[in-house]
Amino acid sequence: MNALTSQPLVSFRQVGKSFPVDGRELEAIQRFDLDIGDGEFIAIVGASGCGKSTLLRLLVGLDREYRGEIRIAGQPIDGIGSERGIVFQEHRLFPWLTVQQNVALGLVNEPLSEADKARKVADYLELVGLSSFRRAYPHQLSGGMAQRVAIARGLVASPRILLLDEPFGALDALTRQQLQEELLRIRARERITTLLVTHDVEEALFLADRVVVMAPRPGRIKRIVEVPLAHPRERGGFDFLRLREALLHELTADGDYLAPLPRRVENLPFEFIAC
Repeated sequence: MNALTSQPLVSFRQVGKSFPVDGRELEAIQRFDLDIGDGEFIAIVGASGCGKSTLLRLLVGLDREYRGEIRIAGQPIDGIGSERGIVFQEHRLFPWLTVQQNVALGLVNEPLSEADKARKVADYLELVGLSSFRRAYPHQLSGGMAQRVAIARGLVASPRILLLDEPFGALDALTRQQLQEELLRIRARERITTLLVTHDVEEALFLADRVVVMAPRPGRIKRIVEVPLAHPRERGGFDFLRLREALLHELTADGDYLAPLPRRVENLPFEFIAC
């Protein structure tokens, strides 16, 4: 779905945010405008301090002090709500609760019977592949498994929007890649609108329909990049690598981007003709 040609599910309009620092106002976000379509996957990338995580806190309703408007399905947000789920970089599981009890916390405000809650918890534990660990405690899980529990907790109330704040940042490279692929599988089943904050350009390109590149101090949109690659995406593919280099240039340099060919293409033992 293209958010530009359909009714947006999420709209940011001239959103700004400041924090008091040493007796003055420090502007963290400036004139942020973005429409997100129903079912779309958006990634936000940028340097530390450009306001990425602050935007998620505003959208989820944890911070109500900001300028501008944030709307969901045309309605202004009013604090936290069950239509929005969030997963943080740290899993934030309660160590004294089992896996199924931690996931069930996502339903604490839902008007469901205990039997219905138990069925939903079981369904989402199966979705993330942890049914056999439902009675385990967080200290008995690997880092990747703990993040799967956090994702299940974020999804169990069937939100329309899933917010992900560097959810795989603390994991090793192999586990991170496995959970990225798992996230795409979950998204295909749930058809959920997703907003991901990440420092990882490759992660953003592998997952997202569009990538929002942020400029820092104050945080503002520098560019929005469409990702016209079909899933499953090849991380080593020529088009993927060109997009990766272009995004890295946006984050680290000024001026127009003139993309060099990847080394493995330049060194091929035959003539390469660009089309």
